[in-house]
Amino acid sequence: MQQQPGIEPPPGCPAHGNIPLYGPRFGSDPDGHYAHLRGLGPSAPVDIAPGVEVELVTSYDAALYILQNPASFVRDSRRWNALNEGRVPEDSPALPMLAYRPNALFSDGAAHARLRQAVTDSLASVNELQLVRQTQASADYLISRFSSERLGQAELMAEYAQPLPLLVFSDLFGCPPEIGDRVIAGITGIFSGSAGADQLLAEALNELIALKRRSPGDDLTTRLMQHSAQLSDEEMLHQLVTLLSGGTTPLSAAIGTASALILGEEWQSGLPVEDAVTQILWNYAPIANYAAHYPTHDVELGGRVVKANDPVLISFAAANTDPRLAEHREQLSAKAHLAFGAGPHACPAKDPAFVIAVTAVETLLNRLPDIEVRMPFKDLSWVPAPWSRSLVALPVRFTPRIVVPTAAQRAESPVAASAGQVTATPRPAMGGAAKPKSGLFSRFLAWTRGE
Repeated sequence: MQQQPGIEPPPGCPAHGNIPLYGPRFGSDPDGHYAHLRGLGPSAPVDIAPGVEVELVTSYDAALYILQNPASFVRDSRRWNALNEGRVPEDSPALPMLAYRPNALFSDGAAHARLRQAVTDSLASVNELQLVRQTQASADYLISRFSSERLGQAELMAEYAQPLPLLVFSDLFGCPPEIGDRVIAGITGIFSGSAGADQLLAEALNELIALKRRSPGDDLTTRLMQHSAQLSDEEMLHQLVTLLSGGTTPLSAAIGTASALILGEEWQSGLPVEDAVTQILWNYAPIANYAAHYPTHDVELGGRVVKANDPVLISFAAANTDPRLAEHREQLSAKAHLAFGAGPHACPAKDPAFVIAVTAVETLLNRLPDIEVRMPFKDLSWVPAPWSRSLVALPVRFTPRIVVPTAAQRAESPVAASAGQVTATPRPAMGGAAKPKSGLFSRFLAWTRGE
């Protein structure tokens, strides 16, 4: 193996010499880790979590081959050798990301086609103009919170990039206020490791599904429910969870990184926001390492044999920045990156996701025209986890101002307009406890109504 100049080999796992793709050292230099792994071939064994070994594909060509070859590489993680043999720790942080769920992400063949078609058709019915307006309303609400309450300073990841997709998806799902609050608390808790968060999310979504069975609406949940695939309530639950988990966290990463890039000194003033979002999809793939595949037979990858049913993960971050692309990347389509995957499991929400990310950044720049990041882009820190390429924090400064909802925002949010008419089944008070404070989605809906 030839070590690339200037790249210090990352330390291997003491147990078997694999490079750990987690922790502070990885977070401080993910690109250096990918550069070192490329020296080992198109793929190499890594530890994605303590005691969890996977084969990580860093080559663009190899990644594309696997993503487009469902006959030899399937997604059903019930095949996972180490998991079936008890070699994966029961409390491993890799399990919530890789363990089987009955959704399109972990399905193959006819089962996958049925579930994916329901999701794809439902997403295709989302009106782009309405999506832009929903995103603008969510952005304006969040900006109104931090721009008027602070002395011209904010932390954009926690106060803008992370909550914004949650508000948009709760609106798209047609959540009433109280259910939307719990959906947001549940999905946020899952990614922060809060105990009971998965149960909270499941209960909230099950209530939403029951509500839409009784009272259909003009929303994504109803369209998914009314699709010809005739999804069961359990299937509905898992598709909604997939849309939430697969849509919100990567979107947060994309919004944060694109904002940091366009506010940095390196960005050429005047270039459209679309260019910044496209650039981060290439160079800072929001979903960094994921899409576990399981070979149906022993396969050879660049001279290495990967056994059947051992997990093969795609490093979208490494594949997109593969130096072998440098010679002809300018001739590639701007959409040739793998940030949204490829093949039969390519992200069905890539177009709405791009619209949301661009609109979120544009609204931020329009509402706070003098906003600037408080440190150089190169000095910002990345979350030390393998799954998502996301900034830890994005401190900014700006001239404080008051942002109020427009008349259109008051009138056009379908959930805001019906929040007083369609409600979930009342939840009984526990032991006379005081009514809980309104959550983020309730406060957002109240703001759009000017309350």
